[in-house]
Amino acid sequence: MSVFEVYARIFDLLSPREKRRFVVLVILVMAMGLFDVMGVASVLPFLAVVSNPSAVQDSAWLSWFYDVTGAQDVRQFMMILGFSVFGFVLVTTLVRAGAFYALTYFTKMRIMTLATRLMEVYLSQPYAWFLQRNSSELGKTVLQEVMLVVNGPVTAAMRLLANGVMLALLVGLLFVIEPGAALGAAVLFGGTYGLIFIATRHQLTRMGRGRVDSSRAQFQIVQEALGGIKAVKLMALERSYLRRFQKPAHDAARHQAGVTLIAELPRQLLEVIAFGGMVLFVLWLLARREGMIGDVLPILGVYAFAAARMFPTIQSVFASISEIRYGKPALDQLHAELTRPVAERLPDGKAPPPLPLKRDLVLDRVTFAFPEADRPALDALSLTIPAHSIIGIVGSTGAGKTTLVDTILGLLVPQSGRLLVDGQEIGPQNVRRWQRSIGYVPQDIYLTDDSIAANIAFGVPEGQIDMAAVIAAAKVAELHDFIIETLPKGYDTAVGERGARLSGGQRQRIGIARAIYGNPDMLVFDEATSALDNLTERAIMDAVRALGHSKTIILIAHRLSTVRHCDKVFLLEQGRVVAADRYDGLVAKNAHFRALHEATA
Repeated sequence: MSVFEVYARIFDLLSPREKRRFVVLVILVMAMGLFDVMGVASVLPFLAVVSNPSAVQDSAWLSWFYDVTGAQDVRQFMMILGFSVFGFVLVTTLVRAGAFYALTYFTKMRIMTLATRLMEVYLSQPYAWFLQRNSSELGKTVLQEVMLVVNGPVTAAMRLLANGVMLALLVGLLFVIEPGAALGAAVLFGGTYGLIFIATRHQLTRMGRGRVDSSRAQFQIVQEALGGIKAVKLMALERSYLRRFQKPAHDAARHQAGVTLIAELPRQLLEVIAFGGMVLFVLWLLARREGMIGDVLPILGVYAFAAARMFPTIQSVFASISEIRYGKPALDQLHAELTRPVAERLPDGKAPPPLPLKRDLVLDRVTFAFPEADRPALDALSLTIPAHSIIGIVGSTGAGKTTLVDTILGLLVPQSGRLLVDGQEIGPQNVRRWQRSIGYVPQDIYLTDDSIAANIAFGVPEGQIDMAAVIAAAKVAELHDFIIETLPKGYDTAVGERGARLSGGQRQRIGIARAIYGNPDMLVFDEATSALDNLTERAIMDAVRALGHSKTIILIAHRLSTVRHCDKVFLLEQGRVVAADRYDGLVAKNAHFRALHEATA
């Protein structure tokens, strides 16, 4: 990929508004380069007058400026001219500083906009997409790769644009003043940098790919170690994870050191070349001007002043090109992620009205298969759940219970068949309304490092939390007495990261209270009481059954005691409903269910 293709890729990542601002920045950069060249050129008349005062009369422009200033003599004119040149160079420097500020601000703000857009792309993907992706890789891309791409190839591309324009204009100025010397310098320095880049470009690309892979491995290892810290401690795996982490960390550091070394390598070599070139340039000028130091001094001064600007600029151009090459793999990855099709439009923040369940929920010959699976997780499954009933769903591991629940929740879209609510098919046009009618309690409750009240009213801004609803939900979940009697701060008590300060049962009860808080039409308990003791489970299930006259309740369970009092129990095997009846009816009629019952008893 050429540098121009990198610019095209970066430009493709910008929004229409950002593209317009980028064009304005390009114009500003060109103006900055023009001012810089004018600043360097302004030194020439000053040095000409200093070396040869009679130049005031020889030059029409200097003679005109002399008259305009009203100087009394050439000495006074030199002072005025010197301060004028200094003032112009100062203005040039301020213009350049302003342009670089605008360029830097525009570039760094892309960290925010690109990360936000990437989060939007990810959040717009369907639930099934997340089941196939590694969460640590997604988090790394949002939190690290965006910053590395912006600070690396994007910043380098902006810096290359600014320095490249300035360098081209400075070289053009030197060609006008002394074409032969300018051509020789361009060939010497440009050729040196060009040869070094050609020799290292493939290595830079390899190091860039290696950095991306090393970073991915680091994030995954850290997430595994810290996410499973209990098992790590129990099994004494600390050293094992440290050893695993050191390898990609060492590789990432080695790649970064390599690109820094390559970017800085020419600087040392060119300092020697530049010094020797300047000596040869002086001797060449003296030979051409027959030793007339007065003629040589202005040209030499301009070249020296230009060189002071050019050498850091040339080095910056090379470093930018190296950084672009090194960061290209990360840029490619980010571009692929940001240009991923948006699967669904995110809600605009205004919640749609719920879609109430008044008559029945029907799954009509629903089939769903995960990629690369041997058989469908749901195989032409059909069932009907009457409104305001309590339904149990049981089956052995792998029977399809979780997939069935995710389909009912509208998270998985059937590949064939239909999900119907009161005869209305659930699809993209109304799935958000349907989901607003559901309260869901998973087996593993996700808690934020916030208060108990905030976790029950999950996602509700602090100032909008309905504490009466929070307390009512906590009472149903058998949580209120524990909060009031044992926690000094009550509902304001912080639960710690992922609920670390609570027991498993307490976390589960917060999850149940969360599902009840929004007063949904339907409650889905997905192994939600598995972490509770028998007495607590019985108390919660009594409270849940009391809600059964006004809500539809679905219980997914391994522990059959949870579904004993359901209006109907569905038995799943290999993605199909193989039996459906009241609990006692299944015990009497179905051998598999009877075996499960006897094993539980």
